[in-house]
Order: sequence, then structure tokens, then C-alpha cells
Amino acid sequence: MNIGILGAGSWGIALAMLLHRKGHRLTMWEFCPETTRQLNDTRELPTKLPGIVIPREIKITNNIGEIFDDAEIILCVVPSQTMRQTLKAAVAETNQSVFDKIKGWVMASKGIEISTLELMTDVLMNEIPDLKANRIVALSGPSHAEEVLRGIPTTVVAASENQELAQLIQENFSTETFRVYTNDDMRGVELAASIKNVIAVAAGIIDGMGFGDNTKGALMTRGIAEMMRLGRKMGAKESTFSGLAGIGDLITTCISKHSRNRRMGELIASGLTLEQALGQMTMVAEGVETARSAYALSQKIGIEMPITTQIYKTLFENKSAKEAVRDLMMRDSKPEFW
Repeated sequence: MNIGILGAGSWGIALAMLLHRKGHRLTMWEFCPETTRQLNDTRELPTKLPGIVIPREIKITNNIGEIFDDAEIILCVVPSQTMRQTLKAAVAETNQSVFDKIKGWVMASKGIEISTLELMTDVLMNEIPDLKANRIVALSGPSHAEEVLRGIPTTVVAASENQELAQLIQENFSTETFRVYTNDDMRGVELAASIKNVIAVAAGIIDGMGFGDNTKGALMTRGIAEMMRLGRKMGAKESTFSGLAGIGDLITTCISKHSRNRRMGELIASGLTLEQALGQMTMVAEGVETARSAYALSQKIGIEMPITTQIYKTLFENKSAKEAVRDLMMRDSKPEFW
């Protein structure tokens, strides 16, 4: 298949190399001209993926229109808060007739847009003319790029209301080390993928403060409860949050040394300001901006998300991590399920 990839960061490169091994023809778009030149000259991205060499057969371009030429599938892997402007640029450079020939769009970016509180598939449908949900798949699960590139066994879920399209992605993305399941709850998969990054920031704060396994286990369990509560309100299936995109990705993101969101939490716990912590990151920690959008969403639709609220206040209102933990522990007593 001809596959175009919006985004040449670590996850975009990992998916490109996985798909290249399957024999697909790939064109990747990179936003920054200087990075595009570097990738084409050296075929490496040492700051994010040291030691990984990108095959010459994978085309890398700064011309966004080129990834749509003869593309059957478009894979979206740009940071969530730049998704809309990226799609606007794509529309400006591409004829509608080209979009109409695309069989499916795969959303692999995770987050909630701050300005609109929309999920990434909603942004996609709003910006690509005549695009409907039945031509979109959300791809998510416990899948750090570093491990996918090393051929470590990984499982993800392809979610769509169009099961034929989900199965097409399953067939064309699956390898002996990358197993793809299907799901029909695209909204639930996207919500889980977004909120777990916020919980992972909290996990990093816990680690940075020197707390133990009791605390981490409680955080992840109550984090899943928080994600389910949001999902119920927004029409998602609760079972989705017990699957790969929910508890699977949450566990991985909260405990992994590769987790940029967990690392962000550690930096905050060390006493750095948000600006200082961001300055030490080489990759985007989606949980930071998602904390802001998820908090706003919880306020808008009227549900309690205690962990998300405390992370928002710690990141954006200068609340100390110690005080945030205390306030979580001293909330009014409740039954476990509410």
C-alpha cells in the first residue's frame, strides 16, 4: 500500500519502519525544514532515537502535499495541539479529488485540543472536507516507539465504527512483533489514550517524591476510574478502559523509563517550574497540555476528575505537589464506585 505519514517524530518513524518491513511504500512529512534536511542527509534522529537508521526507501519531505500523492492510507502522528494547523496546511496544498481517493485515515496522535476540547478524530473530520467517521481509525495501546523499533512484542488496538476499515489496518499493520486488535469504540480509545498521559504525569510526581508501590497502584486504579467516569459521560464503552488503550497503556506509561509524561512528573517533583521542566524535554509530553484541556472538559460537562484537577493545579496554578497529594488523600469519603 501507499501510505502517507503526517509527522516524523519518534512514533511516526517507528510506525514508518514497521510498515516499511511489511513492504508498504511510505512518504513522511516533517514540519521543520532543517530537521527534514538532517533526516535526509543522515537518516537518523539522534536526539530522540539514537542508533536508529531510517531506510532510504522511506521518503521524507517538507512538502505536505507530497504525502497525499497516490496515498491509500494517511497516518496522523503530529502533536495534538498542532493537529488542526497541520490539517489546514494539508487542505491548502491538496485537491479534494486526492482526498476522495484515500481509503482511510489512521489517527495515532493522542490528546484533546485546548481551544475546542475536541478529540483528534473530531478535529480531523472538521478540517478535511467531506470526511466521515467511517473512514477513520484510532490506533492506540501500550507501544513506546523505542521498543517497537527493537522488535519487542507489542499489542495495540485499531478502533473504528467501520469494522472493515479497522480490519484493513489490522491486516496491514500487524507483524510477528506488533499485534493489532480491533474495536468499535473509537471515542473510548481516544479518551483513554489522552487521559492516561495526565495520570502518567502524576505517576512521575509520585516517583519523584519517593513514594512507593502502594501509591502507584492506587494512582493507576483511581486513574482508570476517572477515565471511565469521563468515558461514560461522553458515550464511550466502559469495557474499552479495561483494554489495551485504557489500562494497558496506562500501566506502561506510568511505569516505563521511556515515558516522557512520567519523566515530566519527575521533573516537576524535583522543584522545577513547568517552563524549566519543558526546557529539559527533547520530546513532547502530551500530558501537560492534555491536563489543561481535560480539566476544562471535566468542568464543562460536570464530572469530577480529582487526579486530573490536581495535576492541572500543580502544572498551571503553582500548587505544590505535596499539597496536591494531601488534598487527594483528604477528599470527602466515597464508595469505591460512584
